[in-house]
Amino acid sequence: MDARKLFEVKSKIKVPDIKPGDTVNVKSQVKEGDRVRSQSFQGVVVREGGSGPSKSFTVRRIAHGVGVERTYLANSPLLEAVELLRKGSVRRAKLGYLRGLSARDARIKEKGRLSAEELAAANAPLPSAEKPAAEPAEAKS
Repeated sequence: MDARKLFEVKSKIKVPDIKPGDTVNVKSQVKEGDRVRSQSFQGVVVREGGSGPSKSFTVRRIAHGVGVERTYLANSPLLEAVELLRKGSVRRAKLGYLRGLSARDARIKEKGRLSAEELAAANAPLPSAEKPAAEPAEAKS
C-alpha cells in the first residue's frame, strides 16, 4: 500500500511553479538553540527532485566567492515563503555544470520579462480555508 494515498500532505505555503534556471528567494525558519529566526536565501534553482509530498529543489548562490547550495523540501513546515524573481532559459534538467563556472560565467539567460501581474500570480499565498469572522450586527435602539 502506498503511504501517499493514506496521508494527504498539506503545505503551509504555496510554492510557485519553479524549474531549473529560475531565480528564487526562499525564506525559512532557522532554529539556533532556543531561538527561532527567519533566514532568506536567494539563488538559482539547479535541480528539482521527487514528486508529491517528497518534492524538493536545490538553490545555488555564490557567497563571498564560495558556491553555496541548499536543498529544501517543498512541503516542509519550516518554509515561510518561496518567491519567484525571474524565469531562466536553460536546456538541462540538472544544472550541475554551474559548479565549475565562475560567477560571471554562470549567468543564465532570462526567458522573458514577467509582468508585475504574472509575478504576483506566481507568488500569491495559499487561499486560507478559514472564513473571515462576521462583523457583529449593530444593536438598534
